[in-house]
Amino acid sequence: MRIGYGLNLEQTQKLIMTPELRQAIAVLQLSALELSGYVEQQMLENPLLDVIDDSADKSADHTQEDSPAQEKNEGAEEGPWDMNWEEYFQHQEERISKEYDPDAGQSTRFEPFLAAGPSLQEHLLEQIHIQKVPMSQKLLEYIVGNLDDNGYLTLSLEEIGKQLQLPLEEVEKGLAVIQGLDPLGVGARSLEECLLLQLPLLAEYPPELPEFLKYLEDLAAGRLQRIASQLKITPSQVQDMADLIRTLDPKPGRSFAGTGEVRYIVPDVVVEEVEGEYIILVNDVTVPRLGINQVYRKALSQNNESEIRKFVEQKLNAAAWLIRSIEQRRLTLYKVADAIIRRQEEFLRRGIRYLKPLNLKDIAEEIGVHESTVSRATANKYIQTPRGIFEFKFFFATGLGSEQGMTTEGIKQALKEIIAAEDPKSPYSDQKLSEILKEKNMEISRRTVAKYRDELGIPSTALRKRY
Repeated sequence: MRIGYGLNLEQTQKLIMTPELRQAIAVLQLSALELSGYVEQQMLENPLLDVIDDSADKSADHTQEDSPAQEKNEGAEEGPWDMNWEEYFQHQEERISKEYDPDAGQSTRFEPFLAAGPSLQEHLLEQIHIQKVPMSQKLLEYIVGNLDDNGYLTLSLEEIGKQLQLPLEEVEKGLAVIQGLDPLGVGARSLEECLLLQLPLLAEYPPELPEFLKYLEDLAAGRLQRIASQLKITPSQVQDMADLIRTLDPKPGRSFAGTGEVRYIVPDVVVEEVEGEYIILVNDVTVPRLGINQVYRKALSQNNESEIRKFVEQKLNAAAWLIRSIEQRRLTLYKVADAIIRRQEEFLRRGIRYLKPLNLKDIAEEIGVHESTVSRATANKYIQTPRGIFEFKFFFATGLGSEQGMTTEGIKQALKEIIAAEDPKSPYSDQKLSEILKEKNMEISRRTVAKYRDELGIPSTALRKRY
């Protein structure tokens, strides 16, 4: 075996992830709100990035056209970095005072904001302070502070008494005060107690209803005959009482604002129907329009120091790549949304039963990009349509059934409609539902029917039966 050195020439292909390419991929994956935050962070790091204001641009261009000689003279007298900061801050103070002047009438402009609703704790503490309950405020505030987001008490009365060094009787009185506040049901330690506290909300209810609340587990398991025999009533009366308690709220605290909750969704794409045609708009209102700061840009030609020039060139290239990446994201998102809408137009016009099977490869081939690009462009993004707001991945539905073009969502909708039209005294079994769906050219097994029924929150045959 001969060992030695040699020189070989070979040609290979490699994908080199440059910083610019990584930035473009990262920007493509961001949603509208995430992109807005990303742009703000980049503006803090790169002084060459500047926000473009259309009205300011027009007025500035108009001023430059009117007085080019004056600008030239001022530039001759002052250096490129000179600025009258005292005059600048005085101008800013005058602008702010005009925008927020209460006597300005309709000309007053306020920053848009979203007011958060009161939390459950704030709602209860406000009632306690208004009513001036003759009891230890510390105890009441401690109980309120230990309620979870659903309004249930997470500590035992013994633990509360031990923590505050109070007798159990006083803690029980404090809990009774909390349970008497709005909304009824807060401060409960179990579902039975929560519903029992809300019985005064019912105009009329059977005398057996408080006792009936002790059999909630049997009710959930569908053991209506056992409940009827224990209460010595008919199964029909059991179902009537079950209908009554369903009008109560098992989680009275969930209607209040929680900590860190998501209050709304900002769609990345908006689809509007105009004269029978669907118009696609990329929602980039939250993202500021970026441009290059002209003051720093002039430094390239007016400053010959190598360090300053190198710094400005580096930041200029980074700013240009960011602007290009944002524009590329907008174009890619538009192309993807346009391709999806054209393929799912029947769904927008006629409903979920007409949602067609679609995958990433179909869209990628249509717009001429890789599947991974389509995946990144649609990840964690929402589209607003005349039929509501959906995630992009909602439109990539899997095809099922012998009928061409039938999707999972379409089968679920058909299943829901069949169950809604069944006889409540003799509901269909899962096997019967499977047979009905097969007659509609939707061949799915009984197990798949049970799976879809559970995903839709529809109870089993025994629980759907009415006496």
